[in-house]
Amino acid sequence: MRIAAIYDIHGNLPALEAVIQDVRSARVDHVVVGGDVLPGPMPRETLARLLDLGIPLQFIYGNGEAAVLEMIAGREPVAVPETYRPLIRWTAQRLPEDYKSMIANWPATILLEVGELRRVLFCHATPRDDNEIFTRLTPEERLLPIFAGLDVDIVVLGHTHMQFDRMVGRTRVVNAGSVGMPFGRSGADWLLLGPDVQLRHSSYDLSSAAERIRKTDYPQAEEFVSRHVLQTPSEEEMLAAFARVELK
Repeated sequence: MRIAAIYDIHGNLPALEAVIQDVRSARVDHVVVGGDVLPGPMPRETLARLLDLGIPLQFIYGNGEAAVLEMIAGREPVAVPETYRPLIRWTAQRLPEDYKSMIANWPATILLEVGELRRVLFCHATPRDDNEIFTRLTPEERLLPIFAGLDVDIVVLGHTHMQFDRMVGRTRVVNAGSVGMPFGRSGADWLLLGPDVQLRHSSYDLSSAAERIRKTDYPQAEEFVSRHVLQTPSEEEMLAAFARVELK
């Protein structure tokens, strides 16, 4: 069984299209979408493309979906800085009712048996919280209370938009990276599971993608293009930023 784990798409449809092409080439049997499909510049179109994939598909929710659902319910998402709330509101306003109901039913985690990899748990940030932050540099002793008690062989997650593959105690913890807003290099990151674990990267036409995004009425389209498509924050920059807010 070959599984593609695609995380943190953030409404970047051109990036998703590139990943889907590579997923098909890899003859994947199953796809897990690991949260934060939303928010982003093409939320409705991105969800529609996933639902039309034609490959067995499962979703889990991330902190992005949680914030959008709060906004739909008429509550300001307190975990989201005020400067980003217009993006959440814009996204919520553009979702059809059936998509809202679908997202509300996504689970927080999925557990699958993946051949020789055995028991694989998929979550968004950590198995206990969709908003916790850690990186490949976070000391193991901070992570053991989260991962040591899990009866699984591998945990797949995302949230911080940087790929890694590390051990926490006896558990292999793999970050799939981000399809739509990767840190470190432009393109789209994802994960292929089976028979081993492969950190994958898909390239796409960044200039064409930038023009498509600019044609949307997304409130921060130009910033999205300049910071997450044509260029990206460096891994060093983001590791330093996350070190200030990671698990203590």
